Amino acid sequence: MSKKNTIQLDAEKKQILKEYRHLLRSLKPKIKNSSDKADIRRAFEMAVEAHKTMRRKSGEPYIHHPLAVAQIVVDEIGLGTESAICALLHDTVEDTDLTLEDIEMNFDKQTAKIIDGLTKISGAFEMNIDTSQQAENFRKLLLTLTDDIRVILIKIADRLHNMRTMESMAAHKQMKIASETLFIYAPLAHRLGLYNIKTELEDLSLKYTQPEIYKEIAQKLADSKKERSKYINEFINPLKDLLIEKGYNFEIYGRPKSIYSIYNKIKTKHVPFEEIYDLFAIRIIVDTEIEKEKSECWGVYSVITDLYTPSTERLRDWISNPKANGYEALHTTVMGPQGRWVEVQIRSKRMHEIAEMGVAAHWKYKENSTDNALDEWIEKIRETIQNPDTNALEFVTNFRQELFSEEIFVFTPKGLLKRLKAGATALDFAFEIHSELGLKCIGAKINHKLVPLSHKLQNGDQIEILTSSKQQPNEDWLKFVVTSKAISVLRKTLQEEKKKMSELGKETFEKKLKQFGIPYTDHNINVAVKFYKYLSPFDLYFYIQTKNLTLTDLKDLKIQGGKLMLPTAKIESKETIEETVKKELKKNAELLIMGESSNQIAYKFANCCNPIPGDDVFGFITIGEGIKIHRTNCPNAVQLMSKYDYRIVRTKWNKQHEIAFLTGVKLNGIDDVGVINKLTNIITGQLKLNMRSISFDTDDGIFEGKIMVYVHNIEQLDKLIDELSKQQGIFSVSRIDENEMKN
Repeated sequence: MSKKNTIQLDAEKKQILKEYRHLLRSLKPKIKNSSDKADIRRAFEMAVEAHKTMRRKSGEPYIHHPLAVAQIVVDEIGLGTESAICALLHDTVEDTDLTLEDIEMNFDKQTAKIIDGLTKISGAFEMNIDTSQQAENFRKLLLTLTDDIRVILIKIADRLHNMRTMESMAAHKQMKIASETLFIYAPLAHRLGLYNIKTELEDLSLKYTQPEIYKEIAQKLADSKKERSKYINEFINPLKDLLIEKGYNFEIYGRPKSIYSIYNKIKTKHVPFEEIYDLFAIRIIVDTEIEKEKSECWGVYSVITDLYTPSTERLRDWISNPKANGYEALHTTVMGPQGRWVEVQIRSKRMHEIAEMGVAAHWKYKENSTDNALDEWIEKIRETIQNPDTNALEFVTNFRQELFSEEIFVFTPKGLLKRLKAGATALDFAFEIHSELGLKCIGAKINHKLVPLSHKLQNGDQIEILTSSKQQPNEDWLKFVVTSKAISVLRKTLQEEKKKMSELGKETFEKKLKQFGIPYTDHNINVAVKFYKYLSPFDLYFYIQTKNLTLTDLKDLKIQGGKLMLPTAKIESKETIEETVKKELKKNAELLIMGESSNQIAYKFANCCNPIPGDDVFGFITIGEGIKIHRTNCPNAVQLMSKYDYRIVRTKWNKQHEIAFLTGVKLNGIDDVGVINKLTNIITGQLKLNMRSISFDTDDGIFEGKIMVYVHNIEQLDKLIDELSKQQGIFSVSRIDENEMKN
């Protein structure tokens, strides 16, 4: 070995030991005895030995990864020695020669069980596998959440470190991992109360999925930092004096909003960075005893609203009714100096630790708390996924939707509080109380007023459910229920009913075949299914019973040797679209839109985002429609890239041949005389663009308009937006998507 290599290896060993000692220092308050310290040392040595020949994409020894994951688990999630041991060993059973038996022999059954859970769920978030298999994997992962939540917490720490160290990966790999992270890891971290980790995962995902936007917002935040700090001090100083005067023991500071949340506001509210007023929030943390928390937080709120005028519509009381993940705080928005709205968050020290550390802190404090919302949520997951009739794909879809959902608080007739997903209906509430109550529900009384099943509930509603023994659920109910429990129970019940109908249809089918002289065989059953274009015999039998399918057409089919023969049809090529594309495109090549490959490969522009030349785009291989071209910031991009990355084609624009693309802008401003004439002169006169349509609505002197126009590329569209934005009296101008064009 060369001297240079020896020096490098020595340096690497020193760095590894340095990181290990850092982990030990972090664990020191949690190490209960010498046995704990010995176990950590043993886990470290086993991990080093198991990964000794492995290196990461960056070239560094692989052991840095499990060490970093363990550090995150301890410092940022707040878990203890057993979790640190599991984090150190989390990849060993899957990637090395170590076995679960080795783990159990060196530690204990619980440690082996957690590592077994981490090994089993390693593919649960992989999006480039069959969707139903992915869903089933994910359901298994959630079973580990209900069994030992540390499995998912370590998995989130694992993903966070991977996101922090993606620089060495290829761009398409970065895009895939970032999209997966936005799709499920960030929502899970949110639901588990890991707000700091959730925020960092979102920011890092944006950094790799929309790098230019990320850099632009980060730069603007950096440029405005001095001005922001000056304003925060102007807001805080008089408030600090009042709180000290009242005798509160507190900490107060300004916290900048995340880049991802600012990006979302720019996208959803269609306003530029400069017009977003809440780029930061003021946080006040009160150091007090648990029994005085509520009164002192409200006392601080009183001091704030004595000094600054509050917006009554923007008060959020999560102290009286904590969120399902255990989050507690008072949020209010007040009018600060210079006429600017400022969000203020008020928490106790205990509440702050729960907000920072999520579930780990929740369990630390729950012995002193009567709130068990997070435990109730986990129990609901257990009930749903342990139901053998629950469709995995449907469950995962519904579960993910609920991860980020807001909550409402409603009451039973006896005054018991119930948490439901925002948008829940009277029928959702009935299922929340009991499955049988939901199935027999015919209506409800809300605040003593009669309402239908589909009535949406509001915060504070008191609900009495009305039932009938004659009531039967139907598929229309699925159109308005929103909670996972209601959807799961309904689907199961309807499926059981469908099964009964299918059994009756099967009897009818057998009789009909006998009547037509056709043998009742598996072959003939499958031919009938294909002939009537159903997905399975089950569906065929169901529709025979419910739609009175006569089956008389079967008499006209040929029978050879007792076998039904389908009418001959043109045999289609067995080549899939994906195989065709792979033949046409060289490995790692890009699809050139309007270029050479466009003469060979069919592609269309996706209606969901309406790309135009110059947009950052990617191709998505569809079934039956060739390749669809999407913008990388398309609303569907994250899901497509995370779930179907193997169907993504790298795509770029080739030189255009003056082809015009329909796009549109929306704008608002002051409804002044001649405003439409002024705008159309800019579009058709100054910029020489063709308009397809223009529409304006006015209300109390303010107009909102939509202009459909043909452009050749993104530069022309940007120029149009820039010119319109310069006009006096125009408040905002932004591009609109295809769905808005159709409205």
